Amino acid sequence: MVGSSTEFDTVLELCQDQHRRIILAVLAYEKRSLTVNDLRQTIIEHNHHKPITEIPEEETTQIRLSLIHTHIPKLEAFSLVDYDQERQVVEPTIQFDQLEPQLSVILDADPGLEPPIAL
Repeated sequence: MVGSSTEFDTVLELCQDQHRRIILAVLAYEKRSLTVNDLRQTIIEHNHHKPITEIPEEETTQIRLSLIHTHIPKLEAFSLVDYDQERQVVEPTIQFDQLEPQLSVILDADPGLEPPIAL
């Protein structure tokens, strides 16, 4: 159970966007650091059910930019991930581990996510 209403609000806010739900799901499943390219590939494969090579470059670039400028910073602001900008690596934190049970309930309830969301 979520420890406070603030934590609950945080989990709901983070899960509002489909790309963030995919990011959270793959981090929960893989339980390791992932590159921005790994996350981009997972989003593309999940949303389009096609390999990244079959998606227009403009679209893959847009997803990458949204990861770097929107989604990863939001997850980092809530201390769920550490982002190494130089290496382009996203690493789940202890806070992520603590909120994972609540995140999993929401992710499992999402009819648009077909588990497992893996690389």
